[in-house]
Amino acid sequence: MNHQPAKKYVLGTVAALLLAACSPAEQAAAPAASGTSTAAGNKKIAITAIVEHPALDAVRKGVIDELKSKGYEEGKNLTVDFQSAQGSTANAAQIAKKFAGSNPDVIVAIATPSAQSVVAATKTIPVVYAGVTDPVAAKLVPGWEASNTNVTGVSDELPLEPQIDLMKKLVPAVKNVGYVYSPGEVNSTIVLDQLKAKLSSQGINVVAAPAQRSSDVLTAARSLNGKVDLIYTSLDNNVVSSYESMYKAAVEMKKPLVASDTDSVKRGAVAALGVNYYDLGKKTGDVVFQILNGKKAGEIPSARMETLDLFLSKKNAAAEGIALPEELLKQAKEVQE
Repeated sequence: MNHQPAKKYVLGTVAALLLAACSPAEQAAAPAASGTSTAAGNKKIAITAIVEHPALDAVRKGVIDELKSKGYEEGKNLTVDFQSAQGSTANAAQIAKKFAGSNPDVIVAIATPSAQSVVAATKTIPVVYAGVTDPVAAKLVPGWEASNTNVTGVSDELPLEPQIDLMKKLVPAVKNVGYVYSPGEVNSTIVLDQLKAKLSSQGINVVAAPAQRSSDVLTAARSLNGKVDLIYTSLDNNVVSSYESMYKAAVEMKKPLVASDTDSVKRGAVAALGVNYYDLGKKTGDVVFQILNGKKAGEIPSARMETLDLFLSKKNAAAEGIALPEELLKQAKEVQE
């Protein structure tokens, strides 16, 4: 693995995102002097995720690490109850009801299906969502401002313009973009609609391949053979859980995978321009910390991440029949050989 000098993409002008390196990575906020001193008494948080995969696992770790850095340490003055829904919305609903009944100080819900289940289960316990693409469309909060409800959180929403620029850098003659997605995940259908709207105006077609379950991902990806120039993947939980299947199909078709989840580069993507999910977890952990120290969830506005990282893989590029442009190699935070 070759670590290039770390550079961040600051969300703003699209040209700046892929043409120039910007300021160094924002570091997670250091614990305030009052942070550890205000952590008093035993607290209990419940964490649930729709499934376990590297991105969502990184969110959970970031939450726990951030709380520890500010004085709430699991096994000392903090109890953490974590349960995965294992990809099932029915499980997510059962977990949400259980958590609502156990009355923790805060419930952290990772990914849209789990967050929707928890928000439906309680109107009183503070809920902090994480890794939700569009919390407003998912009906978690009425808007991005402070909700005046029991819900707040941190979104992983990405601007699609830099994603599209990345696709064009990788395949300048791109005319057809494949998109494997789960029809039941609102975050995935939102991205599909946005992709169609933005790409159609540029003369680029989106070929959608639905996969209801993780076991359907390989078949869905293979259905794109002969129809697309590259495949784009969002943080669809079924797709990310089965990313090795996406890689297998991409190698068979000799078409590059472009991801919005940087962890997917280790698992087969040629390139990914996305948020750091551990940092997203730490930002979520700070929101939980504020609530544990007396602030109401409804007083805290929903937040987005402010930077994007570019990850590349030379190995995956070769396997999927593409050469990485030198300008992207220079801009990447990390290039895997």
